[in-house]
Amino acid sequence: MSRDIKPCYSKSVVNQAGENIRKNQFTDDDVNIIENWRASHNHILNSWQATLRNRSRDKDVVFAQRLKRRNTIFNKLQRQPEMKLARMHDIAGCRLIFRNTKELIEYRESLHKARMIHIRKKAEIVPYPYNYIATPPKSGYRGIHDVYEYCARHNRSNTWNGLLVEIQYRTIFQHAWATAVEVAGSLTGNHSKFDQGDLGHKEFFRLSSEIIARAFENSKSCKAAYTNAELIESFTQLEDEIKLLRALDNLSVLSTQTHFKGKNVILIFSEQGKDKYGVRVATFDSLPKATEMYFEYEKIYSGDDIVLVRAESLESIRNAFRNYFSDAQDFVRLVKRGVSKLKK
Repeated sequence: MSRDIKPCYSKSVVNQAGENIRKNQFTDDDVNIIENWRASHNHILNSWQATLRNRSRDKDVVFAQRLKRRNTIFNKLQRQPEMKLARMHDIAGCRLIFRNTKELIEYRESLHKARMIHIRKKAEIVPYPYNYIATPPKSGYRGIHDVYEYCARHNRSNTWNGLLVEIQYRTIFQHAWATAVEVAGSLTGNHSKFDQGDLGHKEFFRLSSEIIARAFENSKSCKAAYTNAELIESFTQLEDEIKLLRALDNLSVLSTQTHFKGKNVILIFSEQGKDKYGVRVATFDSLPKATEMYFEYEKIYSGDDIVLVRAESLESIRNAFRNYFSDAQDFVRLVKRGVSKLKK
């Protein structure tokens, strides 16, 4: 397999395949078109990871990258009727996690000022960038997302020009919350991230986002109008009813002893019984081989949650993708401490 998979179809053909997926009238050819389009984004991920890692050296920053899962692409097309697949901005994604908002902002501003000949920010992508720290949505999610468009250096192939990559910036506090949302979605089927599911679960994460923002970041989230007393009372009453914090607290954290042989890692996240989830890990030195096996595993384990990520170490992957290891312990600890702090 070629190291750098190239887009083999025009954007109009890609968009039509996406439309067929949305209508649930797709063929094997449509799936193959989407798989090629998705795999082509590995090239720009490799371009970005070097830039971001170099700028992260000597800084306490967790970095990881991932290619969007096929099922997630399909779900997004069905959730967003106006979405054109060729303009889906987060098929390629990089995530950086910082100790605090100050370090996050400083890093992002320095990145914006850097000269990156082969990558330019796509200013006309509206309403990007998304600053969910300054203006949190009603879900309670906080973080900042940028979108960049690939543009090759002079005298190099322009084959991948126009492909997009999303850069996510979060603090450790924002990441703990987002991880818990993912874990709870896997456990209960209530996907608060997409504003789907039980109203009580969605309200739980709105209130907990506000608690964490106030207690640890001197900030506000989506419940800014609440007093501390109102916030704590509402959260306590809701937790007494749905007991979601207790469920997350009791969740067993997977202890993975996999020997880390390569920087390209496939995680296969599967249910192993009532309230029990596990992760199988496969590592590869070669990105093309990892990509090939990624697509093969998606066919073999179609009912499981499968993701291909790249990072320097297994611990780095665990930190950046804790939801795949069913690890919501940071969130539980922060909420408990946050409630105590805001009561004082």
